[in-house]
Amino acid sequence: MRPVVWGRSFLGAVLFYTVLPVPSAWGSQFHRVARWAPLVGLGLGMILAGIALGLDGLGMPPLTRSALVVILGWGLTGGLHLDGAMDTADGWMVGEPQRRLAAMQDSRAGAFGVMAAVAIALLKCAALTELTLNRFWALPMVAAWGRWGQVVAIAAYPYLKPTGKGAFHKRSLQLPQDWLLSTGTVLGWSAAHVYHAPATVWLTVASHSCGALFALGSGWIIQQRFGGQTGDTYGAIVEWTEALTLVAIATLSVH
Repeated sequence: MRPVVWGRSFLGAVLFYTVLPVPSAWGSQFHRVARWAPLVGLGLGMILAGIALGLDGLGMPPLTRSALVVILGWGLTGGLHLDGAMDTADGWMVGEPQRRLAAMQDSRAGAFGVMAAVAIALLKCAALTELTLNRFWALPMVAAWGRWGQVVAIAAYPYLKPTGKGAFHKRSLQLPQDWLLSTGTVLGWSAAHVYHAPATVWLTVASHSCGALFALGSGWIIQQRFGGQTGDTYGAIVEWTEALTLVAIATLSVH
């Protein structure tokens, strides 16, 4: 019975974190879906890597290809994490702590939210254009580490609202097993990457280390500013970890 329950939970994670279709007849449940977030990220990254390779084969210019991959990445998630990053930026710039959550809940995009979205887009596009590390490994890597950072934030920090799109993650997460599952996912990908590319082991290890560092650091910085987390800040952790890790990989790969 447990494999059936786990399967339905994973399908719930696919439904929650992406716009990919899941037949209703398969059954799904949203209980404890956060534990699957890094695995969902790996899958999304593989899809994007396949698209990037296909566009390369068609001879598409690198910058155009990179922009399309970034846009498609947002499309596959319905803009879920980007919306959170924008709302977090709007709340970040409010001076009064008691008004920050209200600013984040405003459905209108503020100036700082727009600037955050532009910054993330530019960083991702530029880094993907300059990337020399195999995209089959890099794109799933950054997506997995970003979502691992989200799981760590859910586990480690208080949730600031009694309700909301991320509140049920905090209530349903079971420790340490859910954290161990998500950690095993990203470490498994890291080990497979090292095994596949032993000649560039230093670059591989450094790239994954940057992913872990940015995932942990972004959650900690947000915690220091807001005193806790929300569904929006979970999305911000994903987007900034992805963008900064891609920049780090592009920088490391030219040295």
